Amino acid sequence: MILSSLALLAQLAAAQPTAPVLTFPEPGLDDSAAYQGYETRLYRDAARNTVQIYLDGREGRVVHLWADALNESLGFTARDADGKPAPLRWTATDARIGRHGSWRVLEHALVADTRAVRIGLVLLGSMRVERDLQYAGRQRAPLGERPFRVAEVDRMLAAIESLPPAERRSQLALLHAGDMRAAYARLEPTVTIRPAATRWIARFAQPSLDARDSLALEIEVDPRLVQATRDGRTLTLRARSGDARVPFTVRVATTGAALTPLAREEIFTPEFLSFLGDAARTGNERARWLEREVRGVELLSSREKLMAGLPTYATYFGRDMMVSALMMRSIWRPAMSEAVIGSVLRKLGPAGDVSHEEALGGQAIREAAAEYARLLGSGGRDSLARATAVLRNAARTRENYHMIDDEFHLPVLTARWIVDSAVSAAHKRAFLLDSSDGGGTRAARLLKELALVSRMTAAYARDQRAENLVPFAPRDTGWASQSWRDSGVGYANGRWPMDVNAIWAPHALEAMGRILDAYRALGIPVDGVGEPLATYAKDPSTLRAAVDAWRGAARHFVVRLSPAEVRQRVTARLAAMPAEERAWWTQRVAATGADRDSLEFLALSLDAGGRPVGVANTDPATGLFLGGEDDATALRDARLFARAYPVGLLVDGVGPVVANDAYATPPVWGAFVRDAYHGPRVVWGREVNLFLLGVARHVAAQRDTGGAVARELRDAARAVRDAVAASGFHSELWSYGFDGGRPVPRRYGSGADVQLWSTTDLAVQFALWRLGL
Repeated sequence: MILSSLALLAQLAAAQPTAPVLTFPEPGLDDSAAYQGYETRLYRDAARNTVQIYLDGREGRVVHLWADALNESLGFTARDADGKPAPLRWTATDARIGRHGSWRVLEHALVADTRAVRIGLVLLGSMRVERDLQYAGRQRAPLGERPFRVAEVDRMLAAIESLPPAERRSQLALLHAGDMRAAYARLEPTVTIRPAATRWIARFAQPSLDARDSLALEIEVDPRLVQATRDGRTLTLRARSGDARVPFTVRVATTGAALTPLAREEIFTPEFLSFLGDAARTGNERARWLEREVRGVELLSSREKLMAGLPTYATYFGRDMMVSALMMRSIWRPAMSEAVIGSVLRKLGPAGDVSHEEALGGQAIREAAAEYARLLGSGGRDSLARATAVLRNAARTRENYHMIDDEFHLPVLTARWIVDSAVSAAHKRAFLLDSSDGGGTRAARLLKELALVSRMTAAYARDQRAENLVPFAPRDTGWASQSWRDSGVGYANGRWPMDVNAIWAPHALEAMGRILDAYRALGIPVDGVGEPLATYAKDPSTLRAAVDAWRGAARHFVVRLSPAEVRQRVTARLAAMPAEERAWWTQRVAATGADRDSLEFLALSLDAGGRPVGVANTDPATGLFLGGEDDATALRDARLFARAYPVGLLVDGVGPVVANDAYATPPVWGAFVRDAYHGPRVVWGREVNLFLLGVARHVAAQRDTGGAVARELRDAARAVRDAVAASGFHSELWSYGFDGGRPVPRRYGSGADVQLWSTTDLAVQFALWRLGL
């Protein structure tokens, strides 16, 4: 049925051209050299869902992300006759979109500037699986190798195959499969060829494991221009003429469910749209940049959710949504905050914990498969019944709750919405008492989450010792990174994270007080919440005492170094660098005199003994943004951002690096070299925006905006802004390498092209415009 339907796609896909919504790199806005052969376009399909296509010239990988309700992906690798990545380019700006029955279809035209191109390693399924293929380096495997298999699904099918025949048939029926062969056949695409005089089509088609949805990818050539052959899982396309040029069409199709996109008028305030319109009339580079970011927000926004980023994270991420909503409050309509809060509350875990990320489609089935195999393997008396229940709902959206920072984001965001005078009390009450999305009222679910936060912070509220701070969970080698720096070395193997304890926890408790006050004013009862939240609700003075206790938590993380200690630590770190880098940074230290003054910063984390791990970092920008800091603290944090690396964080022409490990130990240095994602070679757009918004807020709050404090903060903001502008990036994250003996900005390999909390630069530009910066 799948193949017979698909046989019509090439003929019946509507011939509707569509221009890309965004392209990267874009002439005049991006440095093409920094993208290192990577190109991407983002389109809208016939349901106005986002389809991103990227050509990775470094690997010869072509990937189509369908950012719909299933987060789907269709990818292949293209190589020339020598086995090198094929030089691919688009031959037209527009793609073509259409529908055929339940299928949505998009096609685009490519050309390989070579005599012959071989295509293989076709992977259809979840974007998460495509990401794993690339993390494992399997896009570089021989083209004829078997498709990248999902180990969890293999284990599940092996477990089903081991069951007695009658039970095996029963389990397979839940997958809508008649036998094991049919189930195994769904693990890789089937390939069919349709030759004709004027069009030769190779079709790769694959249903989901439960056969509810399907994906297809077609490669089409004109046989009068291109000789096409198939060898197993690979295709070879050869130019018939003497030209070193192979044109071909790529067509992708899905039956997956679509999302309901939002338009900018539904997202942004009238004041911001007026600001945007004024900028557009100038027609300058800044106006183009603002328009690109607004389009990025639109591509990520739907009535169902906000996606974290494209192409890698086209799913709900609780943290990304809430932090972005906080940063965008000045330019977003209140309904956007409500949508985020409602989405988070809908996905709360049984204990009130916030979902970090959802697993959709193929990734949901993958996680269900792992659970199924584990249950059957446990040998428990009811293991088969429990495994059957998992299989029956294998494609349901699954949530994970392994992060801890997002527990503290929700109270802060909710408190800012609940005290917003632009939202009526009647509307707030109706929103909180709504239970139409299941699971009781939003008010009751929010109380469950507040109760969890109150329990997590109770020990330190009683006794302000470092060991009573909120810790990370243990893992085999140290401590899990359960906050936003979620790479293996993100917190330098610290046990207690600074951002959670010194910044988010006190702000979350303060926000809890505002929420409880609002509940009283709105007549919403606080019932059945347990301790200590019940006491906080009855006696607000106890909550104020907890807030005061937590406001002092930053003292555990303070690192103070004299000028001599700064020079000693920096000199040791430079000595461990490659010669080219050491030479550059040595002369930068001499030129800037950055090591002549003392240094104070908040350490990234505390080690297992409660001692600061000496990694200077950008996380204090969050505190600057959330507010409540005095002038001395604001200046301390701003100076770290503006002080030249390798003493501080700022790299000219690149931006503020997310961490500086010069004040840590050699094992930490080595760890960041091996895993750079949150280390000294990377700038994060989120941190840049938090810093600039924080400076803007602090300057706007100054009575004397021309005074010394405001001037220094403005200077720090300009230095950071100018370095970022010179980099040519303002994306999720970017890096730098050394070229000609100096640092040169580069695209980070797994970074998102459109990322929700990077588009918060729109709020930054609006705030700086208001301040005249």
